[in-house]
Amino acid sequence: MSGLARYFHHLGCIVCGYDKTSTDLTNQLHNEGIQVVFEDHADYIPMSFQKPCSDTLIIYTPAVPKDSHILNYFKNQGFELFKRSQVLGLISKSSYTIAVAGTHGKTTTSTMVAHLLKASGNDCSAFLGGISSNYQTNVLYGKNNVMVVEADEYDRSFLTLYPDVAIITSMDADHLDIYGDHEHLTESFKLFASQIKPGGTLVHKKGLPLDRGYTYAFEDETADAHASNVRIIDGDFYFDYNSAAVNITDIKMGIAGTHNVENAVAAIEAVLKLDIAPADIKEALASFKGVKRRFEYIVKTPEHIYIDDYAHHPEELRACISSIKRLYPSKKLTAIFQPHLFTRTRDFADGFAEVLDMVDELILLEIYPARELPIEGVNSQMLLNRMQLQNKKILSKAAAVAAVAAEKPELLLTVGAGDIDTLVEPLKQVLSNE
Repeated sequence: MSGLARYFHHLGCIVCGYDKTSTDLTNQLHNEGIQVVFEDHADYIPMSFQKPCSDTLIIYTPAVPKDSHILNYFKNQGFELFKRSQVLGLISKSSYTIAVAGTHGKTTTSTMVAHLLKASGNDCSAFLGGISSNYQTNVLYGKNNVMVVEADEYDRSFLTLYPDVAIITSMDADHLDIYGDHEHLTESFKLFASQIKPGGTLVHKKGLPLDRGYTYAFEDETADAHASNVRIIDGDFYFDYNSAAVNITDIKMGIAGTHNVENAVAAIEAVLKLDIAPADIKEALASFKGVKRRFEYIVKTPEHIYIDDYAHHPEELRACISSIKRLYPSKKLTAIFQPHLFTRTRDFADGFAEVLDMVDELILLEIYPARELPIEGVNSQMLLNRMQLQNKKILSKAAAVAAVAAEKPELLLTVGAGDIDTLVEPLKQVLSNE
């Protein structure tokens, strides 16, 4: 949503918005001249937006609760409301569009694609689902007709897009509050894949239930493109890219993680369709700094390693924790996890418990509700009861910071999609100021 706010502000429009809480991102929007309010009340709607008008556009995200006073004011006043994805569809309609979808991996992969195009001198515009660490924003303005968009499967939003190139990174069960079951989620991804423009290209992870397109994988030689010779040298990941048409050796990754090597294979396969030179791709990947809150190093000293990540699905957690353990096999891993949504916690409780058992010490926060009301019996204690790990506890956010201050763990991970990011700065100070 903030990317669209910046886009229309860039065009010279008056832009105002509502968010539930103030964050660093909303502060940045305010400093850029975009008004943001934090009270869900119609009285806070500026006068210029209070009556329907042909030059007024109201955009909302399905993450906003249906009983929102501001949302319902616009509905009751007769405004035509557009979902974020619908507006992205309209903006990208006349562009050469690369859309990246997946239940996880899409933010890093789409940001990586955009960076490969920018850094290689080919340029693009982009709407990203996170803040690019290279460009310190989630929207990029290009001088050509190429656009990169993150295609969100939540609420079937990505079905408003008709891309030239589509990447599908994963189709694991998620958002079952919307889809009901994994089969319906799969059907939506297949429908998204069918909407590629005539002559377009589908790139997807090998093993997904899709019957066409180019496949990619981490170290599976039967895929159309795959990574090989993956190794860690002085804390950096290196790999070779292999396909029938192109081989690129000794690629240094600017970010860590085996899952990000796999994301890089997908991004390379996509941009090669635009005839980007392999040497330019190799150089761009080395300079790629990733996305805020995606395997982001907050502290990296001889005494302490602190990584923050957005993972909120069991498979995302598995990829994150596995990569950390591969990087630091001899260090004790302490994780602070905040579950996101009551329904997701209920639907994947056993999966969360299994993956969280991989860490050495766990501090569990209470569930971040976002748009949901509590569900009886669904809480963090339910997860703790399913785990085998002995060194585990539930704490408040303040108590979690105090525990880290007392224990000073050598390897710390904070992970989750709620407001756990408010702990990043306090924890950084605790570990940086011995």
